[in-house]
Amino acid sequence: MNLTIVKVGGKVVEEDNSLSALLDDFASLTGAKALVHGGGRSATKLSEQLGIQAQMIEGRRVTDAQTLRIVTMVYAGLVNKNIVAQLQARGVNALGLTGADMGIIRSDRRAPKMMSDGQLVDFGFVGDVREVHTDTISSLIKQEVVPVLSPITHDGKGNLLNTNADTIASEFARAMAGIANVKLVFCFEKPGVLLNPDDDNTLIPDLDFDTFKDYQAKGIVAAGMIPKLDNGFEALRKGVHSVVITNVQGLKSGRGTTLKL
Repeated sequence: MNLTIVKVGGKVVEEDNSLSALLDDFASLTGAKALVHGGGRSATKLSEQLGIQAQMIEGRRVTDAQTLRIVTMVYAGLVNKNIVAQLQARGVNALGLTGADMGIIRSDRRAPKMMSDGQLVDFGFVGDVREVHTDTISSLIKQEVVPVLSPITHDGKGNLLNTNADTIASEFARAMAGIANVKLVFCFEKPGVLLNPDDDNTLIPDLDFDTFKDYQAKGIVAAGMIPKLDNGFEALRKGVHSVVITNVQGLKSGRGTTLKL
């Protein structure tokens, strides 16, 4: 079985026109497929409206109890169901899920972590994926159901956990690689990894891990691109057939940054 997993985030899920274009192209993909989405900008906007300051460290959201409520409402509610409704309108039999539904993705709450600058950070209710139940989700896919996964998981003890959507996509792809030929596509507002984030003409067509780490050390790659690339390279190491970072247009054209080990 060939399986295409598309992770969509950034402005793509925040703006109606870009989301509509993405879902048009996603709906036209042939074969088995699944969609993983973020929604961080919407969560940040709602937090600010409620007087709660979002805290991001190295592209990852610190999640206290109040923030957990917000991201659950936004990710598992508004964003997820909007995507599902729009896919249904395009003839795609989509099913919106969190990791808690049918227990498909279980996570452990992240322990406080020492960052590269020496700061000890407690990320709060943030989950690191422990296991993906592929039997359940592959059964859905074989019934031609298209899973739409939001970045909320659970710990098996009744607690929800905010989990980076890039991590969800990578771990899901890695788990499914044992039973399918998996292509993982990270889709956001830029055409791929850029030498200059402000110039779309500086696309890096192919990127290996050592070059990525060099770019990270030089500050060329920063913020939210770091977990995207970390997860992408880890997916390749664990058997995912191909990983591409691109934008809406690249989903159909194939243009973007292809990761290489």
